[in-house]
Amino acid sequence: MIQDSDLQVFCAFFNKLDKTCTKNLDKVYSADVTFDDPIHHFEGITALEAYYQSLYNNVTSCHFIFHQSQRQGDDAFVTWTMKLVHPRLDSGKPIEVEGCSHLRFAADGRVAQQRDYFDVGAMIYERLPLLGRMVKGIKQRLGR
Repeated sequence: MIQDSDLQVFCAFFNKLDKTCTKNLDKVYSADVTFDDPIHHFEGITALEAYYQSLYNNVTSCHFIFHQSQRQGDDAFVTWTMKLVHPRLDSGKPIEVEGCSHLRFAADGRVAQQRDYFDVGAMIYERLPLLGRMVKGIKQRLGR
């Protein structure tokens, strides 16, 4: 159970996020938010809103299970499991990906910076027909 109120608000909102509520990002993110993950970099709430709108227009479902969290000052970390269904990934079968988010909160409790860490190969590359076999083969050779 997440004890920090700002983290609770973030996690609760994130699990309600879909294509119908991307216009409400300003309740959780500051106007000048910076967002990074292994594939993307966005600056500003408008860019982040456009990203989430595009993402959720193409996703059948996306849900997060939040695990551990820790906060010190304005910085927080939360670990999660993403459960994703996308029609073009793994023939539309559910995908689970483990990850972690580093959040930096503004004085008003909204997220000013978010950096997500996860295995892009496990989420995307391994799910594509030809590339998936190659990535899985490389991982096996490396002992992963």
